[in-house]
Amino acid sequence: MKKRFILLLLPLAMFGADLNPKMQEYMSQLESKAKQENPSFSGFNYTRGEKIFTSTHIGKRGKPISCTSCHTTDLTQKGKNIHTGKILSPISPLVNPKSMAKVKNVKKWLKRNFKDVYNRVGTAQEKGDVIVYITTKK
Repeated sequence: MKKRFILLLLPLAMFGADLNPKMQEYMSQLESKAKQENPSFSGFNYTRGEKIFTSTHIGKRGKPISCTSCHTTDLTQKGKNIHTGKILSPISPLVNPKSMAKVKNVKKWLKRNFKDVYNRVGTAQEKGDVIVYITTKK
């Protein structure tokens, strides 16, 4: 079991993601679910995550929106919620270690933000790709 767990985390290590053990476990769960959803799944991908994060869609409010609409393209800087005006802490764990520290919070924000931007819940692969993008973008 221990070898299998280490092998599942190996793809994360290749991206340089510095995730705590609970987040690593969550990523392993996402990987297992992604394989169930898509048998040809071969790992999370920075480029796919970047595309998900930066592409614009008609959101749940019927207007064009992307993740960068609130978080900006520089994840090390503060963002601003375009609907509420609330200032958002930087999402990059390079400058804000709390952003990817708690699985409960990551799950909540992924669910909420996918609904806001994509008008649906994201797939396991999409969530993993976005986490890889956020945690490794410099």
